[in-house]
Amino acid sequence: MEKVRLGMTELEVTPICFGTWQLGGEWGEYAEHEAIAAIRAAHELGVNFFDTAQAYGFGRSEEVLGRALAGELATNRDSLVIASKGGLRAEGDEMLRDSSPGWLRDGVEASLAALGIDHLDLYQVHWPDPETHFAETAEVLRALVDEGKIRHVGVSNFDAAEMREFAATLPVETLQPPYHLFNREVEDEVLPYCAEHDIGVLAYGPLAHGLLTGALDERTEFAADDWRSGSPMFGGEAYRRSLERVSELERLASERDLEVGQLAIAWVLANPAVGVAIVGTRSSDHIAAAVDAASVELSVDERERIERIMSGAVAAQGPSPEM
Repeated sequence: MEKVRLGMTELEVTPICFGTWQLGGEWGEYAEHEAIAAIRAAHELGVNFFDTAQAYGFGRSEEVLGRALAGELATNRDSLVIASKGGLRAEGDEMLRDSSPGWLRDGVEASLAALGIDHLDLYQVHWPDPETHFAETAEVLRALVDEGKIRHVGVSNFDAAEMREFAATLPVETLQPPYHLFNREVEDEVLPYCAEHDIGVLAYGPLAHGLLTGALDERTEFAADDWRSGSPMFGGEAYRRSLERVSELERLASERDLEVGQLAIAWVLANPAVGVAIVGTRSSDHIAAAVDAASVELSVDERERIERIMSGAVAAQGPSPEM
């Protein structure tokens, strides 16, 4: 894979980023040795960009990632770009947004300890916190940059107005938004804002949280501890209609000898405002297909056919902390 510059940063990253949300427990249980094998397979295939978050199991995901990459982190740290996120706090069964200076500072220290490293290449505010002024959040992140704990600052799930307000104190270098064929809200204002201000976009959920893998059907049952088991995106009439669209996309993909997931990733990366697609898996069998998708170029005709297939599709919202 040819690397891309991530927005205004000097970071050179692969257009496929290995995401680790699935290693925090919110997608059900998994075999840790298989997850470690998947991370290492991604690295062997050339992936140099890995994204995690404090809230993915509050240390669990970061610890697994750190163990998987321990050798490379110890001997060739600069070859890897490690991103994490903070600003969520668990209180009982609730997940709360908390981007207060004290919680973010503690979160950075916790993430560094869990990963076993002394700095993060990119630190992102996971969700906007309406109880904390963006200026307060930005100031503590600026201090952490000055201290060498983090190198670059980004945000996740922010809209254009929120990024503008944050940037009044500290530049927003990257954005991590949800973006896939069933969720295109960011095309209206968010992606144009990022393109105008040289903000690097790393899109999460390009496979619509599994919907665009082709592996799901109406008989699929999710474990009780998998967040999708309670999501309207994966049940009822809307789910059935979405599966019909996926079947049509599969037929289009087959004409190029592609998997539907590769088509979906290629579509996300075809947007000039998007630099990186975050793909997460717990199986090393799946990562090679995602890496290959980075080199797939869609023709104008293919993009138009995708638009026709998705015309009238039910828009899908991913999870939020409040879910």
